[in-house]
Amino acid sequence: MERTDRIAGEMQKEIADLIRNTIKDPRLPGLVSVTAVRVTKDLRYAKVYVSVFGNEQEKKDALQALKHAAGFVRHEIGQRIQLRYTPEIQFVLDDSIEHGMHISSLIDKTMHPEKNN
Repeated sequence: MERTDRIAGEMQKEIADLIRNTIKDPRLPGLVSVTAVRVTKDLRYAKVYVSVFGNEQEKKDALQALKHAAGFVRHEIGQRIQLRYTPEIQFVLDDSIEHGMHISSLIDKTMHPEKNN
């Protein structure tokens, strides 16, 4: 496993913990998941992919809240993970979980049409 992968995994756990337990923003709904973290080779930047359960407005509000808290999250990551340089954090909305649920329901409807009547 590459060093950047290990750091990304550690960051994913810590950021999920911060979102769940520390960030108290009313724009964040109860169900926000950190699906992945991608760190550049030079460890300068990190893209944090988050999945938000809710409608489009709730997703937009949650992303705004996370972008607003990015500096705080970066500071906390610097405290929790001993790195020479803490990556600059960018939050990105990830809808792959919802897409997967939609595909799953389509497959279910096709395989069991009698349930849908």
